[in-house]
Amino acid sequence: MFTEWLRKVTRGITVPIASFLGRIGVSANTVTLVGCLLTVAVAALLSRGHLRLGGICLVVAATLDSLDGTLARQTGKPTRFGAFFDSVLDRVSDSAVLLGLAWWYMSQPGLSEEILAYVATFGSLMVSYTRARAEAIGLECNVGLFTRVERTTVLIAALILGLTPLGLWLLAIGTVLTALHRVIHVYLRTRDAPI
Repeated sequence: MFTEWLRKVTRGITVPIASFLGRIGVSANTVTLVGCLLTVAVAALLSRGHLRLGGICLVVAATLDSLDGTLARQTGKPTRFGAFFDSVLDRVSDSAVLLGLAWWYMSQPGLSEEILAYVATFGSLMVSYTRARAEAIGLECNVGLFTRVERTTVLIAALILGLTPLGLWLLAIGTVLTALHRVIHVYLRTRDAPI
């Protein structure tokens, strides 16, 4: 899976940074909050039409976002609240960026990009929700192509390369199909299981 590969590739960067942050007393929850606030700032940039700059800044925000879990493990302080907090703020970050794009496209001719941004927001939330509900009934559910790392990578590439409409098409279709894939995955494993 792309997510695991990316974690291995970036471990040489994230582990030393997380170790440094742990030594100076920064908590994983603080990193989570700062990463979310930075992403909301990126969303504000996107809402003003600064798409390429927003894509570059999103690289920084995504890098920071990848540090909180590593920092929690490095300091030996992963908590259930930390995992919950990270998951909630990830949803805030994802939605903010896509809604920032929708806001920008509302002021542009045509409706397709605006609608695609809304569909991608819905799809992103459904990808996360289907996983959370599956885990709540004791089933692992990491299937599908458009997990959060893939979504962020597609969006960053599209923004920086000036291919935002194409990126929104990929996100809208990919997130909805991934959510559907997860529903089918859970159905096939639980259809005969009693409550």
